[in-house]
Amino acid sequence: MVFDPALADIRFGTGVSPRFARPTGVEDMLRRLTGPDRMAETYPVPRFDGEAGEDIREFHRLLQARKKVRGTEAETPARRQLSKHRKKLRAAEMRSARHILLRGIMSEDGFRERLVWFWTDHFATGPRSQLHRASMASYVEDAIRSHVAGRFADMLWAAETHPIMQVYLDQQKNYGPNSVAAQKSKRKIGLNENLGREMLELHTLGVGGGYTQADVTALAGLLTGLKVEKNTRAVFKPNAAEPGPFMILGQYWGGAPGDRERDLREFVEALSVNPVTLRHLAYKLAVYFVADAPDEGLVEHMAAAMIGANGDLVAGYRAMLEHPASWAPAPSNVKPPIDFMVSACRALDIHPAMLERMNDSNTKARFLVPMSLMGQPWFDPNGPDGLPEADYRWVSPQGLAERIQWSMTAPQALTTKLPDPRSFVETALAGRAPEPVKFAAKAAETDWEGIGLILSSPAFQRR
Repeated sequence: MVFDPALADIRFGTGVSPRFARPTGVEDMLRRLTGPDRMAETYPVPRFDGEAGEDIREFHRLLQARKKVRGTEAETPARRQLSKHRKKLRAAEMRSARHILLRGIMSEDGFRERLVWFWTDHFATGPRSQLHRASMASYVEDAIRSHVAGRFADMLWAAETHPIMQVYLDQQKNYGPNSVAAQKSKRKIGLNENLGREMLELHTLGVGGGYTQADVTALAGLLTGLKVEKNTRAVFKPNAAEPGPFMILGQYWGGAPGDRERDLREFVEALSVNPVTLRHLAYKLAVYFVADAPDEGLVEHMAAAMIGANGDLVAGYRAMLEHPASWAPAPSNVKPPIDFMVSACRALDIHPAMLERMNDSNTKARFLVPMSLMGQPWFDPNGPDGLPEADYRWVSPQGLAERIQWSMTAPQALTTKLPDPRSFVETALAGRAPEPVKFAAKAAETDWEGIGLILSSPAFQRR
């Protein structure tokens, strides 16, 4: 394996930048990943156990207060308070969006940012609840970012038990048919299999991973009792739990409802180190970072590393970065919209203040709306299976048209002075620009036209 610093930034990072030093090797990349999370410190996102949770609880309180005074003179001031707080939540959402973009643009640890994007999509969620719409970034901060360089078991537990995931997959509707709560309820309540199904099908074993419908139903039973309290905190309520045991994947799990948290933790630990799970994760990582049809030897090497390390994710990353197939020089994967935009901003060396001072309207117009038109709505995937993996899904006629439009217009709005296209083509493509792209850069009549041609070229759109 021959390490390529430029390819490390392009394929495994958030793009080349004239501002930051490139990684010097695999060990340097992993050292940055396992070191302090400087971007999270510089561009913070509220946590669910802090400001984000408090804002949601306050919104809920104001919503209930308004309902109590509906039809009275007190309704108007109550409605104003609720509207004011809703604006606060929207402002927090836009601030988090800018900070997430800035993390990718300004990071010297682009591998971490790409891993956060990967795992966010692996554990895809969307804003099913108005209360949670402004807090999607907080879910990532809590459940994903904290665990990208740790054990898969810890990330799996954090994601599956997070309030956002529970609301998204209707875990609130999951009650044991023979639980105390079901016996006392005047309405018919029972199992909801959504979380159990996605936990096996998408998050661990994968489609064709050897589980059956009976396993899904049994896991739904094991998950009963897991609830969200006050919209912000995962709790276990024994009175909602179905008595066990449950036969899942050929083994019995769980027992008395009062022990449900312990039983579920034991199951998650076992599922997280299941060889089928780790092979599924290895394949998805290889597809995301290397190619739609990754080298089988690369996938097996990564899977073996994680199996041998009991689900330690860094072992899998190391195996990927040390395998020769990861460093094939020919460009492969098309950059998803956020990767494309962030890498363009890095190449342009935009000043962070341009984004830090950007108002909410421009944040939407410059980034979030174009990103959605390119096929990647901000924190709102089409379903729990997340974003498309195949490259052809990113190069639809509308998606390509929007990429070209953004390339031609956004740079002028994001920089005070555009670089000379003749030098920019070398910076943006790290000295790998094909001759037709170089010629286009030289022949462009204006700087903005030249920059747009470079950014919209296939050479820049691929890793």
